[in-house]
Amino acid sequence: MFWPPDSPWAPWWKTNRKTARAMCRLAKINKNDIVYDLGSGDGTALIIAVKEFGARGVGIEIDPLRFFISSLLLRSSRLSDKVKIIRKNFFDVDISDATVIFVYLVPRVLEKLKPKILKELKPGTQVVSYRYKMNLPLFFYDKKNDIYLYKISST
Repeated sequence: MFWPPDSPWAPWWKTNRKTARAMCRLAKINKNDIVYDLGSGDGTALIIAVKEFGARGVGIEIDPLRFFISSLLLRSSRLSDKVKIIRKNFFDVDISDATVIFVYLVPRVLEKLKPKILKELKPGTQVVSYRYKMNLPLFFYDKKNDIYLYKISST
């Protein structure tokens, strides 16, 4: 499906399990990580990161229906103690304790997000973007899965 890259609205595109696993492998997620998913949708990427890679997670989702669905899926997966879903705009949430950030957002939103990322994230924090590039120094690009990996450096 095509979505205009300059659109201010995020489409409801679900990150499939295969892609979520590839994102986790690329970032080398483990039990020491706190993964934030900005616009977490139904929570698929977080469920994979927590269940299969041992991380803890925080999903931030503004849409009430997606928030409700992800809350139900987390409860049924028995992961509520390791994943927290917050129903807010991610621009209004402190993300500074993240070690990894997942984003599947359109370029216009990614550009607006850049100052927040640079201000709040510690050096070494990884940002994993599915499908869309960010205006940050690229650490690695997984062409097969269309995943971009960035690492926050000290300024």
